[in-house]
Amino acid sequence: MPLYDFHCTHCAAEFELLMRHDDTPVCPQCGSSALNRMVSRVSPPGKSKAIIAAGRERARREGHLSNF
Repeated sequence: MPLYDFHCTHCAAEFELLMRHDDTPVCPQCGSSALNRMVSRVSPPGKSKAIIAAGRERARREGHLSNF
């Protein structure tokens, strides 16, 4: 299920929802369905491999074998 960013036109709240394609989104603050879908921010490429490698190195130092 994709994660979408929304802006409520009634209360000006900005939030993100995890939803199916056929779901009707509603504002969690005021309950309105008058929402604008916004462009979501994406994570920069290339960061996840470094994070995984650092986690595995830390686990190796601590003697944990669960991350290998």
